[in-house]
Amino acid sequence: MELSALLESVRNIEVRTNRLVNDTMVGAYLSQFRGRGMDFEELREYMPGDDVRDIDWNVTNRMGRPFVKRFREERELGMVLAVDVSGSAAFGSGNRTKREFAAEVAATIAVSAARSSDKVALLMFSQEVELFVPPRKGRRHILRILRELLSLEPRSRGTDIPAALTFLNHVLHRRSLVFLLTDFLHTQGAATDGLFGTGAVKTTRDVFQELGLTNSRHDLVCVHLHDPLESAIPGAGLVTFEDAETGELLEVDSHRARNRQQYSATNAERLMQLDRALLHAGVDTVRLNTAEPFAHALQRFFELRRGRRRG
Repeated sequence: MELSALLESVRNIEVRTNRLVNDTMVGAYLSQFRGRGMDFEELREYMPGDDVRDIDWNVTNRMGRPFVKRFREERELGMVLAVDVSGSAAFGSGNRTKREFAAEVAATIAVSAARSSDKVALLMFSQEVELFVPPRKGRRHILRILRELLSLEPRSRGTDIPAALTFLNHVLHRRSLVFLLTDFLHTQGAATDGLFGTGAVKTTRDVFQELGLTNSRHDLVCVHLHDPLESAIPGAGLVTFEDAETGELLEVDSHRARNRQQYSATNAERLMQLDRALLHAGVDTVRLNTAEPFAHALQRFFELRRGRRRG
């Protein structure tokens, strides 16, 4: 993308994002996370009234008298946008690709965090870690994130979510809020296998285990980017499907109602199995349709999430 076109795209997304945050108050959800982390402050002798759960038994045994750890409330939240930029992200049946859609969603979340003076980091990944931008504050930092989201040319076409999450678990030294933006097509193996096959989700090795592990260390939210053409195809004659990550081709006669029904049924089963696997992993997930406005859906998700956690 030429520099002038890139800057114009960044400005347009910034304007739309600020409007979305102002109009729908997407940033209000951040209040549910603030103050939940704790930083170690000091070690001192036990005093009557201290919580016995704060006793440091190693120091107590060494000193021969009880000591307790004191903590202060963590006022800043670290937030990471982990964005899938593999080959399938370049697909879009409407006016924008999944990657362009992901950029707007990520920008809205990032601006929401910036409004609360929280640090934002960016991880862009495919089959490898393509780019990591460490957490920082400020408008200039958010604009850099937008530029990277729109301009980076991935080196790989495949997808490796476990490798991306393993990388995050190594570089993040304190509990953070992690948004994983992906289409989850990797969980069914080659896309053309899943379209008219058994409909079973061919799980990539330990994807969901790694999601659960990351969620135990951080606060992980999966944002499933779903193109409507991945659920239903119109009657448009012979249609050639290409797996964006492997290049595999499959030709389908979409005029035949049986083919369209099988396509829809297979992909509905795929989504059901994906939802069950994510639920089993204990990860909160929101599915966003790339052909529809997303701000209100995102806001509803966080309102429901906040209410569920308070309950």
